[in-house]
Amino acid sequence: MTNRNILVTSALPNANGSIHLGHLLEHIQTDIWVRYQRMRGHQCIYVCADDTHGTAIMLKAEEQDVDPETLISQIKTEHEKDFQDFFISHDNYHSTHSPENEEYSSLIYTRLMDAGHIVVKSVEQLYDPERQMFLADRFIVGTCPKCNADDQYGDNCEACGATYDATDLINPKSTISGADPELKESTHFFFALSNFTEYLKNWTRSGALQDQVANKLAEWLNAGLQDWDISRDAPYFGFEIPGQPEKYFYVWLDAPIGYMASFRNFCDRSEGIAFDDFWNPDSEHELHHFIGKDIINFHALFWPAVLSNSGFRTPTRIHTHGFITVNGQKMSKSRGTFINAGTYKEHLNPEFLRYYYASKLTNSIDDMDINLDDFIQKVNSDLVGKVVNIASRCAGFIRKQFNSRLSSQPTTDLLAEFVSQKAELELNYEAGEFSKLIRQVMSMADKANQYIAEHEPWVKIRQPGNELEVHNVCSDGINMFRIIVAYLKPVLPDLAEKSEKFLNIDPLGWQSIDSPLLNHEINKFKPLLARAEQKSVEAMVEASKETESLVQPEEESVEQILAQIDYDDFAKVDLRVATITNAEAVEGADKLLKLSLDIGIEQRVVFAGIKSAYDPGRLIGKQTVVVANLKPRKMRFGVSEGMVLAAGPGGEDIYLLEPHTGATAGMKVT
Repeated sequence: MTNRNILVTSALPNANGSIHLGHLLEHIQTDIWVRYQRMRGHQCIYVCADDTHGTAIMLKAEEQDVDPETLISQIKTEHEKDFQDFFISHDNYHSTHSPENEEYSSLIYTRLMDAGHIVVKSVEQLYDPERQMFLADRFIVGTCPKCNADDQYGDNCEACGATYDATDLINPKSTISGADPELKESTHFFFALSNFTEYLKNWTRSGALQDQVANKLAEWLNAGLQDWDISRDAPYFGFEIPGQPEKYFYVWLDAPIGYMASFRNFCDRSEGIAFDDFWNPDSEHELHHFIGKDIINFHALFWPAVLSNSGFRTPTRIHTHGFITVNGQKMSKSRGTFINAGTYKEHLNPEFLRYYYASKLTNSIDDMDINLDDFIQKVNSDLVGKVVNIASRCAGFIRKQFNSRLSSQPTTDLLAEFVSQKAELELNYEAGEFSKLIRQVMSMADKANQYIAEHEPWVKIRQPGNELEVHNVCSDGINMFRIIVAYLKPVLPDLAEKSEKFLNIDPLGWQSIDSPLLNHEINKFKPLLARAEQKSVEAMVEASKETESLVQPEEESVEQILAQIDYDDFAKVDLRVATITNAEAVEGADKLLKLSLDIGIEQRVVFAGIKSAYDPGRLIGKQTVVVANLKPRKMRFGVSEGMVLAAGPGGEDIYLLEPHTGATAGMKVT
């Protein structure tokens, strides 16, 4: 086998929020592939970084009254911890706001400019006169020019599905200031992507992409590519374009260059690894990107065209995956299924998620559903009931009856059968067909458990003369367990490490799978996994919910929204005047304020999603109306003991329903 030199990346998480189940899907998928390559003995370097530039980061920093550098540093620390908790084995985790990224972004731009691939054009854009800044489509809302639906963003209508230019919106508004935007002209810099349509038609069919992806991109290529705007006007958090004051690189120009920058940062801290060996256009080393299908155009059109025209190599392979849903629907904060990594970790074993994702991942871009009931059943049945069960059924007999020493001769053909499947498993790992691999390994676990059950060592050990058979059967069971854990090691690295300690062996390698443990002393068996509990899943979902009164209903019918109740039901609601005695932001929550309320008869704490609308200090001493008899709810940030009433379209327009002047705390509202 020839050793390979492989550089691997995952898409860069944005520094504007926490790591959630969607991010984890991609990073777990990447990590499994990387760990497998390392287990085969290949050099496989895995780098990533936070995507830190853009208007959204700038605005969030302003909202939190910190500079952008402080914000992205805090987020990076959080992201790195989350990935470590899920055993993601990055060799380097960097930031796009780095000297290395600025160097390579400027170098690539200069090379493209010198080669005549940068075009200067005058463009008209909507401009916020109050904030004195040009507005990206996501910061503009208005009425759809096609169907007249209100509150639609500047590039497409969620009501009718139409796409349009932001300038076509009726009565557009800036979501940043609420001002009426003006049409203003600006000079922008474009990468001449339209010149490379034929090159990309060939490249996308070169084997670097899945067929589904190549077929999708063919629609874009056949329609003809447009030049790509790679500049943005100040104010903007990013890198200034060389020689162009007040002009900045668009985030999607320097974000993929962040792969190069993170690797360069790694090379500068490592011996024997040269940047140019991996990035030269004639490099024989491999470059693999793992991404979601929503950013295919950036990685499979813009990126190879930029690289090939600036003196660098193009990717060997782009591995694209689909989106995830939870219980058949989009991840939802109101339903508690928009689950952050930190929240999951508080309630469940991270390796359960790694295994569940692996059991469903294929080499396609089809979407994946996380069914929480299926999740519990699968991890308990497969990992606890099958894999770990093999070791737990056999270890006690080996320790008590045979002084913790395995027999000197295997006695079942199953060991050879399991080893013979290695080649097929290699193909599935390489192709990303993890679900096939999991089914194959679970079939081995079923056969191992069946073999042990048929020989009934717990019965035969009580019958004189059966000691040798029991010793051999249980030793075979331990060796089958070792093979199964070795095959699953890229998926379950923590379980593998605990199993290696139990087996009293060096770290399992791919080549060592063939050699059974003979006349070998094992350690005392300790429980390797605890079952996933329904109550833990329910607690995780509950902790992921935001305050219900301030979350827009999702995908509800008119009948659901306007469902009628009897007067007796309404009469149960106890509305009381409350005085706000303290208000403070909730660390780690984008929307929540923690309110201390005096409702006359007692003090309460309520979490309310009104952070975007109110300065906490200005709320102290004000009065509001609270649902006083709402059952307390345990949230991620504490227990909420009621619900304040508020209304409005969202964002900065959320209004507390304040009582008339003269109301006293505790007064009942009727």
